[in-house]
Amino acid sequence: MQQLALLIGLAAAALMLPAVRMRFELSKAKHPSLTGHARMARRVAALVPYYAYDEDRFFRSDAAPAEVAERRRSGFARLTELYRQRFARSAALTAEAEGALSDLQFTSRYRVPFQYSQFLRRHLKAGAFLQSSAGVTVTDLDGNRFYDLAGSYGVNLFGHDFYKSCIAEGSARAAELGPVLGGYHPSVAYNVRRLREISGLDEVSFHMSGTEAVMQAVRLARFHTRRTHLVRFCGAYHGWWEGVQPGIGNPVTQRETYTLKDMDEDSLRVLRRRRDIACVLVNPLQALHPNANAASDGSLVDSARSAHFDRAAYATWLRRLREVCTQRGIALIFDEVFVGFRLAPGGAQEHFGVRADMVTYGKTLGGGFPVGVVCGRAALMRRFREDRPADICFARGTFNSHPYVMAAMQVFLERLETPATRGLYEGLDELWNGRVKQLNARLEEAALPVQVANLSSIWTVCYTQPSRYNWMLQYYLRAEGLALSWVGTGRLIFSLNYTEADFAAVADRFVAAAKAMQQDGWWWCDPAATNKTIKRRILREIIAHRFAP
Repeated sequence: MQQLALLIGLAAAALMLPAVRMRFELSKAKHPSLTGHARMARRVAALVPYYAYDEDRFFRSDAAPAEVAERRRSGFARLTELYRQRFARSAALTAEAEGALSDLQFTSRYRVPFQYSQFLRRHLKAGAFLQSSAGVTVTDLDGNRFYDLAGSYGVNLFGHDFYKSCIAEGSARAAELGPVLGGYHPSVAYNVRRLREISGLDEVSFHMSGTEAVMQAVRLARFHTRRTHLVRFCGAYHGWWEGVQPGIGNPVTQRETYTLKDMDEDSLRVLRRRRDIACVLVNPLQALHPNANAASDGSLVDSARSAHFDRAAYATWLRRLREVCTQRGIALIFDEVFVGFRLAPGGAQEHFGVRADMVTYGKTLGGGFPVGVVCGRAALMRRFREDRPADICFARGTFNSHPYVMAAMQVFLERLETPATRGLYEGLDELWNGRVKQLNARLEEAALPVQVANLSSIWTVCYTQPSRYNWMLQYYLRAEGLALSWVGTGRLIFSLNYTEADFAAVADRFVAAAKAMQQDGWWWCDPAATNKTIKRRILREIIAHRFAP
């Protein structure tokens, strides 16, 4: 009897061994940071208590000497007065709207680390409203003109006037039909033809946002592969819906998403062995900062943020990924909603020389209007099965293929083929890499602890010495006439129509802002400080407030 029990136990262990091994491989393929462990990140986030620095701690959270704190205080007072005088109307309307506008409440509170936010918002009041745009600039309600580095979250690829024109001409083309839904405006046929040529794929599906497009691509992949799980890579953003944004920011626990390390052999091993993976999502923007979340000054508690784009290395990774997905029957999806048409006229597929099974587009493709698009192989795009008529993958939307959106898209796609637009792509990498090199040289020469890194015309700002106050730079940049998005210096987005004179003006203002910030003492650094010691200090603060009576 004992022998039988032993044999049963050994048999059970043998059966369990493959599952244990696969579980170990999956754990190994996750990034060791909280970014790679969604459930743990949510648990940790729930434990962090709110606390706010008083005035003294606001200026001395890094234990700066009294004279440095006084320089900061004086500089902050000057900046506050400048904002009060220069941005009065814009700030007033922002304050009026904020109480009832949920998006504005969120962005205003998360521009800087939460400990500083309350004091900063009480004194340094900027506006969220703009009056007009022209060329590479925007103008606020007070008449202040800024060089636009926000890029409309990636929409603005060719300049404001380009999109105004696309919208105006597209609206004129669609005016006779008007907002009639259900039937198609003739522009749809043109758009389908051009998108097939650009993507190299068979079929096209239109949606109203990039998030919707990614949702449909994943849904179709699951429908056709009959598998359950999607793979996303650590730090990548694919919209805010549940399946692709596990962890912080998503109240629903995801059970059908694997978050794996980007550019790592362990992840390829998981793809080779598991049988439940329907698709792999790739956001090419991650090539700038693999395995890290999109940069934001709201999380800039130290100077650990880094970025570097290695085109050859990332292209090699995509080729290996393509090979494994082909072998395993996994749908490879390029999420080009953000970078689409920015890296090349044919998008990231052309830029890296790798073809996906499905591609999602959005942002700039709508010619200034909101849009999402899925292009894919016919075998993955069909929403029905010929042999099982009741087995369908439903996806419709009231405003899909809206006449005005489709007409503006047609104008955009037509202009994408013009010599003037094509000319903006000539020497694109050399141009923007050269501009980065030029600005970095100036910053280094001025002994400023700032450098920039880029993926073509998408930039991020990195800091070269430990500091808790790097997030202040965004306010000095605004004072110098540079408009940033709410994530601050985490992402600067240039339109391709920046001339040398335009860029020179931006570089001058950037250096001036950094010099002013240095002069005001924000970059004072304790010689013994490191990014690790800063984080340890913050951790001690959090624990103290968490368990305070």
